[in-house]
Amino acid sequence: MTAISFEFYPPKTDEQRAQLDRTAARLKTHGPEYVSCTFGAGGSTLSYTADTVRRLKDAHGLDAAPHLSCVGGTRDEIGQLLREYRDMGCRRIVALRGDLPSGMGHPGDLRYASDLIAYIRREHGDHFHIEVGCYPETHPQAGDALSDLRHFKAKVDAGANAAITQYFYNADAYFHFVDAVRALGVEVPIVPGIMPISNFSQLRRFSEQCGAEIPRWIGKKMQAYGDDADSVRAFGADVVASLCQRLLEGGAPALHFYTLNLARPTQAVLSRLG
Repeated sequence: MTAISFEFYPPKTDEQRAQLDRTAARLKTHGPEYVSCTFGAGGSTLSYTADTVRRLKDAHGLDAAPHLSCVGGTRDEIGQLLREYRDMGCRRIVALRGDLPSGMGHPGDLRYASDLIAYIRREHGDHFHIEVGCYPETHPQAGDALSDLRHFKAKVDAGANAAITQYFYNADAYFHFVDAVRALGVEVPIVPGIMPISNFSQLRRFSEQCGAEIPRWIGKKMQAYGDDADSVRAFGADVVASLCQRLLEGGAPALHFYTLNLARPTQAVLSRLG
């Protein structure tokens, strides 16, 4: 059976909390290995991730892995969060550099994700299973593809156990990336990040920001459907399920779904995968 995991983001309103509870209840029936919770950067939102992780664990019985970003945080702040997560019973961390919040001028005490991973290992040994991010289509801020590969290798050398990719819709990009990092001596599992398609205009905005390429044929097909939401959803689910099938047949070790706190788009893909 294929191992799957889901990513959620911390809700900030009562309505969003109710939505997350509904989504978690529906998706946990698929038996995820774990779920992750993205990092709220800047000021009071730091607590949202911890609160959400606690709720996913206590109310839904899920193994919840908090995202932890080093950007904008001091060693003391990061250390306090790690102790809180450890006390909560967390055994997984998704360690990321993250983006500097708007208006915040200080990058923090730990500049790169590799620094954060080294810090976690130094303070907590092997207690945490550390997941990191990687970019099959190259990080949008990377100077070139080779330097991006070297930055990824530095995170693994610092102590990462596994990686989750940015989402993509070109399976060859994933296979080429895996071959390239294996050639550099990286042996950790590299799990494809999967973004189900529900709102195509929103997806296009996300993709422009994070450097994920939407194949032209998918965009043109979506344009043809126009406002036919049912056709858009069905086509999106077919495309993503076919992508997942090819990735699994090609040796992908698991699938990590970016849910955007919605159940239906992910369930539509999973139902097609059987």
